[in-house]
Amino acid sequence: MLGVDSLTVTRGGVPVLEGVSFDVAAGEALILRGPNGSGKTTLLRTVAGLQPALEGQVNAPEESIAYAAHSDGLKANLTVSENLSFWAEIFGGGDVSSAVERFDLKSLSDRPAHSLSAGQKRRLGLARLLVTGRPIWVLDEPTVSLDAFAVAMFADVVKAHLADGGVALIATHIDLGLDAKTFDVGPFKAKPRPTSGFDEGFL
Repeated sequence: MLGVDSLTVTRGGVPVLEGVSFDVAAGEALILRGPNGSGKTTLLRTVAGLQPALEGQVNAPEESIAYAAHSDGLKANLTVSENLSFWAEIFGGGDVSSAVERFDLKSLSDRPAHSLSAGQKRRLGLARLLVTGRPIWVLDEPTVSLDAFAVAMFADVVKAHLADGGVALIATHIDLGLDAKTFDVGPFKAKPRPTSGFDEGFL
């Protein structure tokens, strides 16, 4: 369902990773590994279509990818339910009530997002995944700000998504208990590329 072929990705115009290739089939998860600054976020953003690749390609069905990163993507003055309804309408996706229930947000449904704790905002941000209706989840450190109970809740949601034939590509340092392959980005660190003499004069 998701294929990455000979991908070279850049940060600030400078290649970070090169020659990255992997495939993730329906019902599978792939966990990205690598130290901070190694290019995991850049790779995820490129896979999600938020920035172009320098080389290579990403193969996935059109409009099949939902991306969740460090920003929760919430409208502060809307309630929990209103935020989810907004995203459901944008994506033409899933059931808001199910998302509320599965992320234990029912008691918070009428509260504006700005009044939520960091962990509650994170749960709401992740609940957006369930209303997108998209089968491929690209997730960058999704458990930030979550306590142990919420991490387990999120892991259960991902497992259910995979059981339904979905795909998850996740950068995380947390063991989510998934039956998942791992992909270390370290061996794909881009080699320095020569610059022209003109460019070097301004470095």
